Amino acid sequence: MTMPPTLPKFRQQLILAVLMVCSLLIWLDNTVLSITLETLADPVRGLGASPAELQWATGAYTLVFATLMFTAGALGDSFGHRNVLAVGLVVFGAASIWAAYAGGAGQLIAARAAMGVGAALIMPANFAILLWTFTGPGRATAIAISSTSTGVGMAAGPVLAGVLLSHFWWGSVFLVNVPVVVLALAGIVLLVPNFRSPTVRPLDPAGILLSITGLAALTYGLIRAGQVDDWSRWDVWAPIAAGLVLLAAFVLVELNTRQPSFDPRLLAQRAFGGGNAAMALLLFSVAAVTFYNAFYLQGALGYSPMKAGLANVPTAVGAVVGAPLGARLVRRWSLRPVAVPALAVAAFAMGAVGFFDLDTPLLWIGALLLVQGLSVGMVLAPVTGALISSLPLEQSGAGSAVTNTARQAGSVIGIAVGGTLMSIAYRDAIEPSVSGVPAALQDSVRVSAEQARHVAATLDRPALAQTADHAFIHSLHVGAVWIMLIALAATAVLVFALRPAARPARPAQEPGDGSRSGNQPTPAGAEVKSH
Repeated sequence: MTMPPTLPKFRQQLILAVLMVCSLLIWLDNTVLSITLETLADPVRGLGASPAELQWATGAYTLVFATLMFTAGALGDSFGHRNVLAVGLVVFGAASIWAAYAGGAGQLIAARAAMGVGAALIMPANFAILLWTFTGPGRATAIAISSTSTGVGMAAGPVLAGVLLSHFWWGSVFLVNVPVVVLALAGIVLLVPNFRSPTVRPLDPAGILLSITGLAALTYGLIRAGQVDDWSRWDVWAPIAAGLVLLAAFVLVELNTRQPSFDPRLLAQRAFGGGNAAMALLLFSVAAVTFYNAFYLQGALGYSPMKAGLANVPTAVGAVVGAPLGARLVRRWSLRPVAVPALAVAAFAMGAVGFFDLDTPLLWIGALLLVQGLSVGMVLAPVTGALISSLPLEQSGAGSAVTNTARQAGSVIGIAVGGTLMSIAYRDAIEPSVSGVPAALQDSVRVSAEQARHVAATLDRPALAQTADHAFIHSLHVGAVWIMLIALAATAVLVFALRPAARPARPAQEPGDGSRSGNQPTPAGAEVKSH
């Protein structure tokens, strides 16, 4: 590969700052929405969105992000990574304006999907430009510095959303993306060369179509189950089955493609495949528990958006501290004894949400969220680095695509399944109290606790609002148990994936024969230290 000319150090630093702004934009958008969900569910202050619509508003972004990201790098190879990054920012900014002024939940879902397109173009190009700009030891330092934008976005997003929702309408949390996009575009045009790989990868339209339709059908079926509370209906099992068939076809197509954008063969490797499966299950659990907390803090506890945003800061602080702490401990003790216990702690911390109630002090909530963020940070960063490092250099790009796609898919399904579990448990708990509500309003009470509170205020029935709160708490407890079990399953998978590689038996050496010492070949997969 032809190496680009080395840029002046000051220009490299400016480019790194621009790339961090682009990455910050993605993480800000991921976190501000969690604080906005409760407002969007309100019929007066928001859109009166149902839980299923909010699942789609969250999941549509992640679904498109997951399924387009593994082919976006090929566009950068063909048209230049700077051009693709600029187009991604324009799409993201335009879709943010659309989301801000959406007239209904359907428009918001479509706008969020369009934002996912922009994000999918931004992330691979962002990372490619970083790798082309920096070489040698400076590359590792630049990657480490760039990763801090994740923690900054996670910490700043909830607080920013709280400030905006306290003073403006809900659309402001999307509109705030626009000036950030303008700033990033200016930096890209003025500073970033149009790096382009000399080896052009082919696009993968069949893979894109099959992965999007497969994940969309599977997600629709899972969310539909929560709406109708009946897994046996054809409009539940049929899309789930169709989604699984389409995803299986996607894998087959990629296996028979000479240069696949998403290489399923990598998942056949025990350490790489098992590690990615464990991380997908972890992201499944994180997405679900984040979805729950959004409604618990503002809905059940009645926190203002600002207070709810501040309550989420410990999660981000824990993640920021956990990532470097985990990396340091791995260097000292190796990966397995650090990542496995941390993942188990994360699972039990998510299960401890089942002890939350209507009078749980904020101090306890913050402490638990801190433990969650810390333990997840100690797992994700070291495992990601070890998995990518376990592959040959020529497979690192394909490995990164597989890793990112698996995790985003885990998040999509986590939101769908987590929201469905909550909807079913809530409906079962609220049903005995629905009979006393006027027939025209009974369906609203069944849909969600947010709409039930609105009905209670309209009818001046505070007892109905209290019943809805208790029904929600019941659904929170049920969901927390299931999410804990999924995270514990992720722990078991990680134990298997990081199992030490068997070393071949060596014949006994004759005394004084040192011909074999120091010359033993390294076993395959030994790069992932897991003892």
